[in-house]
Amino acid sequence: MEQRTHRLTSERLVGKPVKIEKDYAEVLLETTKEMAVDEYGLVHGGFTFGLADYAAMLAVNEPTVVLGKAEVKFLKPVKTGERLLARARIEEDLGRKKIVKAEVFNERDETVFEGIFHCYVLEKHVLE
Repeated sequence: MEQRTHRLTSERLVGKPVKIEKDYAEVLLETTKEMAVDEYGLVHGGFTFGLADYAAMLAVNEPTVVLGKAEVKFLKPVKTGERLLARARIEEDLGRKKIVKAEVFNERDETVFEGIFHCYVLEKHVLE
């Protein structure tokens, strides 16, 4: 399926789409040293969140989709050099509002993050 939203997203910072289907998407992110917050190589949670959010947007895959609210849990730490995979699926389709569940997994297939994203498909672009 063709990517219809968030086309200019940075693969380096937020991830690369690897699967886009109706109501479902997967995005892969290679974490890097520049994402670290300390000398241990702990990745800032914003990158994990951004990956999950991007997957949620692609699960909706409408050009004017935006995030309104998110309820998230960070379950395990992420270290630089790890490869993360986000999987997102629309759980409820309420017309212009979509409830999307997103999960992020590390290379050992452990869940490191999960969230519910409240996405809205607007009539026109939010900046118009």
